[in-house]
Amino acid sequence: MKWMKDDFTLYDEREKADAETVHSLLARTYWAKGRSLETVKKTIAGSLCFSLYERDLQVGFARAMTDYATYAIILDVVILEDYRGRGLGKWMMECITGHPELASLKQVLWTADADGLYRKSGFFVPDKLRFMLRNSESSRDKT
Repeated sequence: MKWMKDDFTLYDEREKADAETVHSLLARTYWAKGRSLETVKKTIAGSLCFSLYERDLQVGFARAMTDYATYAIILDVVILEDYRGRGLGKWMMECITGHPELASLKQVLWTADADGLYRKSGFFVPDKLRFMLRNSESSRDKT
C-alpha cells in the first residue's frame, strides 16, 4: 500500500525500508542511539514498516509490532531533521493509525517528548494504566 502527498510517498512495504538509512535516522534519536545495524535489520524483519520517501530519498520511517488481531505497538517514528515541521509526522501517523491492518486494533506507543504529535493522532494517557518495563541490567540506564 502507498499514500502520496505532494512530493512524498509513504510505503508499507518492508522492502522499501533501507536498513542503512533507517539505522542512520535512528542513530540521531535519544531512544535508539547505539542500536546496531544488525538490530535495526531484525526490527525491520519483524515489523510492519512504513517508509517515507521524497522521490528516491528515504526521509522517514516508523514501524508497528502487531499480532494483527488485538494490539499494535507503534515504534521508531522518525523524520530526517531537515524535513521536520512540514506536517509529515502528523500525516505519517494518520496513515499508520488508519492502515487497514491496524485501524481496528488497540494502538499503543510511548514517548518522552512527542506527546503533542501523538495526541493529534488520537492517542491519550489512560487513567489507572501503568507502563512497566522488564529489561536487562545493562540496558536499564538507557530508558
